[in-house]
Formats: sequence, C-alpha cells, structure tokens
Amino acid sequence: MQIVLLVILLILSGCATVPYNYGKGLEKSDTLALRPGENQFDRGRPVAFVDGLGHYVLSLPSNLILWNWQVDNHDISGETEAALQKYLADNGLANVKVRVNQYAPKDEWRRLIKNKGMPGFFRYTAGVVLTTLYMILPDRVFAGLFGGDHYNPFTNTINLYSDNPAIAIHEGGHAKDFARFGRWGKGWYAFLYMAPFSTLYVEGVATGDTIGYLRQEQKQQKEKDAYKILYPAYATYIGGEGLRWFPVDIGLSYLAQIAVAVPGHIVGRIKAANVDEPPEKTGEGLAVPVLAK
Repeated sequence: MQIVLLVILLILSGCATVPYNYGKGLEKSDTLALRPGENQFDRGRPVAFVDGLGHYVLSLPSNLILWNWQVDNHDISGETEAALQKYLADNGLANVKVRVNQYAPKDEWRRLIKNKGMPGFFRYTAGVVLTTLYMILPDRVFAGLFGGDHYNPFTNTINLYSDNPAIAIHEGGHAKDFARFGRWGKGWYAFLYMAPFSTLYVEGVATGDTIGYLRQEQKQQKEKDAYKILYPAYATYIGGEGLRWFPVDIGLSYLAQIAVAVPGHIVGRIKAANVDEPPEKTGEGLAVPVLAK
C-alpha cells in the first residue's frame, strides 16, 4: 500500500501549477459581495479554555498525523493571515470571506441564504447540511479531532484554525478553483467533491496551485514548508478513500492515517530538499534566480 502511495505522490510532485496563472476576472456579477465596510478577514475573540482544549488535546490526532504543531492550534499569526490576504488579492478574490479562528453561525446562515452565486438547489441541500454541522459541531472547538481548516463553497467562506501559511493558501486555492465556474458549475463541483475519489482531484488542484504560487512568488522557504505539510495531508486523503470502502473503528482509522501519511512525509521532504535557495546578493547586483523543477 505504501509503495502505491509513493508512486501516486511522486506523480503529484510534478503537478505544481507552472507557469503559474494568476486569477483574472474570477469574481462575477453574482458573486456574494462583502457588505459596505465589512472586513474580508474577521478574527475570533480568544477564549483561553476553548482554544487551549482544541490545541493541546483535540488537535493531537492531526498534529501526530501531519507531524506539525501548527496544525489546528487556534492561534493564527499575522504572517499566516498576511500570506492568505496577499494570495487572495493577487488572484482577484476580494469577496471571499475569511474567518480566522472564528465561530459565526448567524453570519454563515446569512451568507448561505444571500449567496446567489450558487443555485438554491445546492445551497438548500448540501449547503444546509454543511452549515448545520458548522453550527452544532464547531471546528472552533473540534478542529483536528474532526473537521478543521476548510473552504465552504456554499457560503464562499474560508475557515482557518492552523497557523501555517501553506495551509491557509491551500484553502485560498479551493476558493480560486471554485471561482472559475459559473453558478451551476460551482454547485455540481461541490457535489463532485463528495463523490468517491473525486476528493483526490480537487485537493490535488489546490495543492498544485499553492506550490505553483509560492514558486512564482519566489518564497523558497514557504515552498519547502508547503511540501512538508501538503504532501502528507494529500496522502491522508488517499488513505481516506480506502477507509471509505473498508471502514474500521476510530482508533484503527487514526493508525491507518498515520501509516499512509508516512510516504507523504518522505516525498514531501525529498521535494523540499530540492527547492533552490534564493540567490545571494553580490556587489554587482542580484543573480538570476533558478526556480525549482
């Protein structure tokens, strides 16, 4: 099984979006616009007990699987927020709502109802289910145990709980991916995400876009970090598809996810090691950078 995962990940390793295509005119006339004076980014009020419980207890499964203490830590830095803010601006996504460790069910229901950029058939079926789960099982508390950082296409909202720029940009990649479709296309694409094996395609698109963007922006350290976190994360989606057909109890499920993440960690670190360092300044100016292949 792990050999198969290694092969899949090695194939994926060549799928970074190069040359990178910045989003142009992705938002349309029916895109749900932010209200006058509304901030694109809203940050949740810190609650020490809730955030501590989420970080030190409930997120431990995802921390172990991805071997990263920043995942679902409920303490997002200004650097991570700024990285996503720049990505959205660079790709013309001015009306994507971003909730930084925020629980806002009332406003999410409002956005679901007002989002004419997706037909009501999809919003009032799968959209209602997803928003209800957001309300009764808040990722603000349970991220990492189940749920976590995600983009909700039915409300055009990114929810962040991890202090990791690559994860944040990856969620922005989902928003960009959905924005390329028309109204009905967005709805069917959201339904496709729930179909067997289609998750691998959708996640692959966002992963490739993230790495391609960081490469284009010559953010070598962030590109390295992206390989190290996004490749094992992608491996867990491959494992998740297997568990869909061969369900096991939750304990064995987590052990299986750890096992399938190992090839992702291996390939991710190999790719990170091959990222070229930025050119050093010389007395005659800057050397021409050579981008990673």
